[in-house]
Amino acid sequence: MTSYPGKRLLLRLIFFVLIVLSLLAIAGYFYQHIAFQRDMQRFPHPGQLVNAGGLRLNLYCTGSGSPTVVLESGLADSLDSWRFVQPKIAKFTRVCSYDRAGYGYSEPGPMPRTSERIASELHLALRSAGEQPPYLLVGHSFGGFNVRVFNGKYPEEVAGLILVDSTQEDQYHLLPKSWSEMAASTRQRARRQSFWAPLYLNLGIARFQLWLNHMEVPPVLLQTKYIRARTSELENIEVSAEQARMSGSIDTKPLMVLIAGKVIDNSLKSVLSEADQKIYEDTWINILQLRLLQLSKKGKHIVLPDSDHDIPTQQPESIVTAVQEMSVQINLP
Repeated sequence: MTSYPGKRLLLRLIFFVLIVLSLLAIAGYFYQHIAFQRDMQRFPHPGQLVNAGGLRLNLYCTGSGSPTVVLESGLADSLDSWRFVQPKIAKFTRVCSYDRAGYGYSEPGPMPRTSERIASELHLALRSAGEQPPYLLVGHSFGGFNVRVFNGKYPEEVAGLILVDSTQEDQYHLLPKSWSEMAASTRQRARRQSFWAPLYLNLGIARFQLWLNHMEVPPVLLQTKYIRARTSELENIEVSAEQARMSGSIDTKPLMVLIAGKVIDNSLKSVLSEADQKIYEDTWINILQLRLLQLSKKGKHIVLPDSDHDIPTQQPESIVTAVQEMSVQINLP
């Protein structure tokens, strides 16, 4: 049994530890706050905050002309993912990119984050900013669900779609089981990150670890709102997939499907056997992407043999060329 002097010493030790932890937390909070404000001045902040119905989205529009091209990023990507694409499109027509709610410089939005909610917010933001249809929608990866839902909700405002290595709703049933297991593991990891985000990010722990490893990331990624938005999109991605399915075909509107030829990247090689890699590649290119092509009677597909999934960064010219071609097609009398 601990003696009275022993108990007093133990209490003093606990009190001392709590004081040290509190001081470290306060120091971490100010470290994160000051460093974040400094980084916000160092990194560019393109765009303006516009009303999207109870929140403000960061919308960045450049160029002039018609149709207005709207760029929708993939999962976890801000408008910066279009940095090699937007300036080139702006040379011949109007083009807008944006940060989804919780991403980049946009305010956080209501949960859950699904394609239907995302499409509604984007529509409100474009209208608030005074951007005029017809819109030519370009969706990369998960963004493909979002632009398809947008077309289903506002068909009279959409002139055509370009799907850039887009997700397709049947992938959750047709891709190999090992891929599904990897996807489930990714969702679990995202949930843990979302739970610990307020502590990990707001107290500067993540920033300090990056500093130790001599790494630098855009400050917009070191925010709780971003982690939560990304996690919600990921957790509800199959809901978004069904929303895209229910949005139906795009009938006779022009559609272009850009397909990455290097389907198997290093992350997939680490979890898929050689047999599953072949199944994945064949399913993605010859089944899922061709099902997207069938959404329109005026569909066209192009396989890009030298690009993996990140087409906006690796082969931005392919997207610019697709937009040019479709713009001419849309504007024909």
